[in-house]
Amino acid sequence: MLVQSYLFFDGRCEEALDFYRSKLGAEVTALMRFSDAPLPHPPELVPPGAESKVMHSSFRVGETTIMASDGHCKGKPDFQGFSLSITVKTEPEAERLFAALGEGGQVQMPMNKTFFSPRFGMVADRFGVSWMVIVQ
Repeated sequence: MLVQSYLFFDGRCEEALDFYRSKLGAEVTALMRFSDAPLPHPPELVPPGAESKVMHSSFRVGETTIMASDGHCKGKPDFQGFSLSITVKTEPEAERLFAALGEGGQVQMPMNKTFFSPRFGMVADRFGVSWMVIVQ
């Protein structure tokens, strides 16, 4: 059994993929647009003009595969009730990733020493995805 995260960016998926590529070194391993589908999608699923939006994508961050889509392309992504956690080996790497993910986003808990890690922090990126960065 394999459980993977699937993020719906509601129209900003390609922008998010570019962001994760530049900030996390993500590698996009698959990308399909709605226009690639063999049958037209009903307008309630894909609004007119969204044909070039991302129907499905897959990208790797380190050893983890994350999937993503533009979903219904309504422009209002809502990432609530979860966080993605990145575990790194060094404090400088944690600081670098935390700062990179926080560009245009919002710090939820500043990077600090905790009882369980020499550095831990929480940040929501510019798309609203919550990330926890922790030193192993």
